[in-house]
This record gives sequence, C-alpha cells and structure tokens, in this order.
Amino acid sequence: MNITIRLATYADAQDIANIHALSWEAAYKDILPTEYIRKQSASREAMWKRILLTENNIHYIILNDNTAVGILTVGPPQYEEIEIENDTGIDDSFWELHGIYLHPDYFCRGIGTTALKFAIDKAREVDKTNMFLWVFEGNVNSIKFYEKCGFSPDGARKVYICGGKEVNCIRMRRSL
Repeated sequence: MNITIRLATYADAQDIANIHALSWEAAYKDILPTEYIRKQSASREAMWKRILLTENNIHYIILNDNTAVGILTVGPPQYEEIEIENDTGIDDSFWELHGIYLHPDYFCRGIGTTALKFAIDKAREVDKTNMFLWVFEGNVNSIKFYEKCGFSPDGARKVYICGGKEVNCIRMRRSL
C-alpha cells in the first residue's frame, strides 16, 4: 500500500461523502438505527461540500495509490464544554481526534494506525501534548483499536440522540 494523507479540498467532497456514508453503514449498523444512518448518508455530499467550501485546516483525505480510502479530522476541541479541565482551569494542551473513517474495504489494513500517527504528528506540530476523542460506547472495535494505540477512557460521558435512540459515548485520551 502507498498511503498518503493531505488536506481535503472541495473537489474531494463526493469521495469523502461516499467513504463517510459507507463507513457509518458498516461500523454503526448495530449501534445506530438503520433509518438514521440512511438519512445521514443522504445528506453527506451536501454537508461535505459546505464544509470544504471554506478554508480547511482540519479535514484530511486518506489516499491509497491516489484512490480515496478514508477521512481524518483532527484539530482544536470541537466544543469548549468538552475541553479537559485541570486544577488551574482549562488545559489547552489537548487536541481532539474528531474522527477517522475508512472505506469498509480498507478496514484492518493498518490505515487507521497510519492516520492516527499522522494526527498525533499534527498535534505535536502545534505543541499539544495530549489528545482525546469521543467514541460510541457500543463501538467495541474502535475502542479496542484506540486502547491498542495508547488511549484509555477518562470517565467523561455524553449521550447523543440518534434517530430517537439514546447512544452513549465515552471520552478516551492519551499523552503524546
């Protein structure tokens, strides 16, 4: 495999939307309601075109021999209320891994590990020393992957309502 990762552009929106939809269908089929996944998938291309129309510095496309196989989003914490707090206030040493989504044909081939290493390097480039992510509690495969890569649950939790279903998430973090 010849994996490269670069910033996504507007021209990548269709490929990214397709990967995002297929990844959700495969990874979340037993976690989220099918109709909810289908509805989200139907709006992916428009969503990614909107996102990539503006200047992008956190969304990356993962290529294998110039074929799009994944998406990586890494950058500042998405919401202030989920920043990590310490004894002196908000700890700004954290970067958030917002997501790694792979085309199902490329699961379990080491691409996720390559993407995670890339994300860690991006965090280190801006002097971050810690990383966190949110993962569906029922996404056992992802939790095992992140644990293998040095992440561990830190006790923080939140609930999403997805298609009328409550879905629990846990926060995981690690030092860089």
